[in-house]
Amino acid sequence: MSSNTAAKTPANTTTKTRMMVQIAMLTAVAEVLMLFDFPLPFAPSFYKIDLSEVPILIGCFAMGPAAGIIIEAMKILLNFIISGTVTAGVGELANFAIGCSMVLPAGLIYRYHKTRKNAVLGMAAGTLVMASIGGLLNAFVLLPAYAALFGGMDAIIGMGTAVNKNITSVQSFVLLSVVPFNLVKGVIVSLVTFLLYKHVSRVLIHNA
Repeated sequence: MSSNTAAKTPANTTTKTRMMVQIAMLTAVAEVLMLFDFPLPFAPSFYKIDLSEVPILIGCFAMGPAAGIIIEAMKILLNFIISGTVTAGVGELANFAIGCSMVLPAGLIYRYHKTRKNAVLGMAAGTLVMASIGGLLNAFVLLPAYAALFGGMDAIIGMGTAVNKNITSVQSFVLLSVVPFNLVKGVIVSLVTFLLYKHVSRVLIHNA
């Protein structure tokens, strides 16, 4: 048994090394994509969509949910180092939680049975979970943090009112701006991932 274990060690080491390299590569791609963001017309300008979850989802599908979480964490850490923070790290932690709330359900459902149908179901579930978690985190963590930094809650709600006159409270801000924002983001990220995954996965190991 000891000889078999020894014989397997080089292969295991190679597999782990390849996975580490691919995680690092996907993290770098995610960070670059995070720098290219754009607003949506129904949300205040400080809410911007980026496609950084695309390489994270691809990594999650190819290497498993744990790899997706690692890539998400490394992306947030790298962005924190490069761009700094205006929320004393609160925004970064919330972004990590919101990102994981999409990629983790998607990865778990896809891992159960690796089919195109399950990939779509996983991303749909992830989008719904992200919209829910994102709404809660914005209501109780992010919006209060932004309010403390940028002129109070009335100023934040006023930014929402400027794009939608029906936004008059934290609740309406979340329901009419934050939740739709995350739903649209989830749909866009899912579509791009769906189109790219099969092509990119050919150069990635499958270790779910």
